[in-house]
Amino acid sequence: MRQLPATARTRLAQGETDGLWGLGEHLQALTIDELRIANWQRSNTGVKRGKQTKQPPPIERPGTRKRRTKNSPERVAKRNAARQRAAERRAAIARGEIT
Repeated sequence: MRQLPATARTRLAQGETDGLWGLGEHLQALTIDELRIANWQRSNTGVKRGKQTKQPPPIERPGTRKRRTKNSPERVAKRNAARQRAAERRAAIARGEIT
């Protein structure tokens, strides 16, 4: 799998999108991001910090995974499992099983 070209259909079918964009596409996306930030800065000139609009997000590029949020399903499941283990440990300490 690693030896296949980045644009091979097998890799794309597996969900790998690393090779979809070349250097030109990445540079275009970077240019667009910079222009959006420049326009955002100009539109917020003279506006108080609390009243400014949000900074525009960058264009999503293939191969970059979305950041997990605090409440992503994986993190919620891990957090609940940790709470369950902590509760079981506290109960075992209270029963005298763990010192």
